[in-house]
Amino acid sequence: SSKGLVTVPYQVPSALHTFCAYTIRAHQRDRLRDCLTKKGVGTRVYYPLPLHLQEVYARLGYKKGDLPVSEKACQEVISLPMYPELKEEQIEFVVREIKNFFSLA
Repeated sequence: SSKGLVTVPYQVPSALHTFCAYTIRAHQRDRLRDCLTKKGVGTRVYYPLPLHLQEVYARLGYKKGDLPVSEKACQEVISLPMYPELKEEQIEFVVREIKNFFSLA
């Protein structure tokens, strides 16, 4: 079962989101990304390194392990295709491939 292996963005029931990126959290993110790439689905990892470990903030003195939740999130986030011309069947294809990945994992 893929239950719990993917976390999608939360939307407040009384509001609509205008996603500029659709970023999910996924266990085995790198393997999932490789699988989607092989199927022709472009993905991005916009934040591979948490802010506290980026060179620009080195002067603050943080080290790996200081902010474990941020570090874990950076290992799990993956942005899926999101643009106005995206067709319903393309969205369904991406969802199906993600489900297939986790059913085989």
